[in-house]
Amino acid sequence: MVADAVPTAPRWELYRVLSEPLRLRLLALAAEEELAVGELAELLRESQPNVSRHAALLKQAGLIAVRRHGTRTLLRTTDDTKSDPVVSDALASGRALCAADESLARIADVVQARDSAAREFFSRPAASLVQIVPPELGVYLAALGQLLPRRSLAIDAGTGDGGLLHVLAPVFERVIAVDRSLAQLSLARERAALGGYSNVLFVEGELDATEVVLGAERGADAVFAVRLLHHAASPAKTVEHLANLCGPGGTLVVLDYAAHDDESMRDQADLWLGFDPLELSRFARSAGLVDSRVLPVPVAMNGRGPDAHLSFLLLVARKRESKEVTNGQGKRHGLTSLPGDPRAGLANARKAMGHG
Repeated sequence: MVADAVPTAPRWELYRVLSEPLRLRLLALAAEEELAVGELAELLRESQPNVSRHAALLKQAGLIAVRRHGTRTLLRTTDDTKSDPVVSDALASGRALCAADESLARIADVVQARDSAAREFFSRPAASLVQIVPPELGVYLAALGQLLPRRSLAIDAGTGDGGLLHVLAPVFERVIAVDRSLAQLSLARERAALGGYSNVLFVEGELDATEVVLGAERGADAVFAVRLLHHAASPAKTVEHLANLCGPGGTLVVLDYAAHDDESMRDQADLWLGFDPLELSRFARSAGLVDSRVLPVPVAMNGRGPDAHLSFLLLVARKRESKEVTNGQGKRHGLTSLPGDPRAGLANARKAMGHG
């Protein structure tokens, strides 16, 4: 995964680059979502070579950042573009053009189409599970759980076949295991039955499913997402949704691949070939989380699956307490008059995902 450096263009060059309507539309689309060249070509109804040519000019002007992800080339606006009044006007003009040709509205469809392969992959029937977990593990975990200050509710986002339930169910009073694949959720139910876990609520659906929102009304003490992000159509937005499920002071734990170049993993419905530490930190920061840490996981801890050869990263970040704000320099201060409705984060999650 490689991000190209972004140069700075003279003002006259900036005006010249922004005089082309197609580049204005391209810039506006890239400001809404990081998009691949092929996706931009589809939205703009232009050829990929033509999109690449115009994108190169925007990149030279310092308006577009280019990120190579395996064989794909992804484009997004640079972080400082919106601070320039000329570029802000150009973005407004580009959005107007994209609203008129409806390409702006079609971004959601393009992003959603990314995970069609993942949906198909995980909907396939799978073999039944065999109980391979040492019976004493649950006892050990239950004992260790007493050391945790918050263990009322954990959410296992994208639970898959429920492997993490052997860790969460003995520790937390309640666990919500959510997955959009009925086939995978059936395996998770079987695993829970084998472990004798009666404190797990299984939900088939997305992260904003009604049962999840109601079950986590006050927010979760911990939200876990294991091997989820590399299947997500928009990883940054997924981290936002996960963060919104955390209660005040709750923790988000993300375990996923470090950046790699093994294109064969796309056969496992992988949309993204891992992430680098700065990228994961940026996701957490954009989601409003604090105290984020990204830690490498020793390869010796990997399992025996098709991803055993890959390196993993662990992102741990915390949601602010309801009475906690920062002073702009990363230092936290307590206030007594801040609203503390614990359901606000969940309401924001539903709104962000188009459900009111």
